Formats: sequence, structure tokens, C-alpha cells
Amino acid sequence: MTNPARPGRGGAWTLNDLQDLPEDDQVYEIFDGSLLVSPHADVFHGAVANRLRRVLDRQAPAGVLVGQDIGVSARRSSYFVPDLFVATESAMASGGAALDPADVLLVVEVISPNNAGRDLVLKRHEYAAAGIPRYWLVEPRKQTLTVLVNGAGGYREEALVPAGEVYRTEQPFPLALPLADIF
Repeated sequence: MTNPARPGRGGAWTLNDLQDLPEDDQVYEIFDGSLLVSPHADVFHGAVANRLRRVLDRQAPAGVLVGQDIGVSARRSSYFVPDLFVATESAMASGGAALDPADVLLVVEVISPNNAGRDLVLKRHEYAAAGIPRYWLVEPRKQTLTVLVNGAGGYREEALVPAGEVYRTEQPFPLALPLADIF
């Protein structure tokens, strides 16, 4: 087994190195060749993510898949596992260890207090650099949804949806999202 302190071959971590790590209660990601380790989400975090997935699943059109627990190769030396993603159905047929960011229409992170900086700064930058068109930040404590759209210079805020409101959009597909349904 690979030594958790460094990859088996020495040097930068790669997606292949993750295959040798134990299946435990950790989430393993890679940023610029460095291993990032986080505990799995708590129950409340998981409930919010699963409720959001149900809402998205009900409204997703044919050819679009809403998923969890599959990583995205953000760049050659970075790999992240978003809480939720929306991708083309054809991307899933190609197989592989991670989704290609060109096939990902939306990534969603539910903000956890213990690693908020990773979602708010690091992943925001990396997902934008990879060309993923939309990034949603779900904040359970504030009960808000921040919608980011990728453009020149990275993500810009398109909407900040407070508790009790309904977010309506045409991207990544026509959708009405009552925030009360996820919090």
C-alpha cells in the first residue's frame, strides 16, 4: 500500500496514487500534486446534499445526470470530489477514474465549518480554471445558495438566494429550487 505521507513513486500525488489508499472514513483529493485529506461530512451536511440532489434529479432532463461521490480532474495535477455534480449522461459512459471537467455542467459544494476555505477559495479557483461553467455554494448555517458563473477572470456571483426564496434558472437546465426543500 502507498504510504499516506507521500505517493509510492515519490514526487507529486496523482489520481493513480489514490487507488492505493485505504477505503476509510476520509475523503482524498489532490491540489497541485499535494494530497488533501478531509473527514466525511456529518449527518446534517449529508442531509442537505441529498435533499438538493433529489430536487435536481426530479427536474433534470434526459441526457443529464445528477451525481455524488465521483471526482473531477480539475487540472492535470488536481482532483476534487464535489458534494454534487451535474454532467452529461454521455460522460458517464466513458468510464475512467474521474470526470473530465469539459463534461461537467455544475459542481456543488455544501460548506462545512471545518474546511470552508477549501470550498470558498481553493475549489472556486480550480473549478473555474478547469472551465466548469457553474459552481454553487450551499451554506447550511446561513441557509443560503450562492450561484457562481464562470467567465473572463473566473467565477462571478450571479445570485445570492436567501432562505425561504425560490431560485429559478435555465442553467444547467430549467429549474425551480425552493431553498426550503433543502434546509
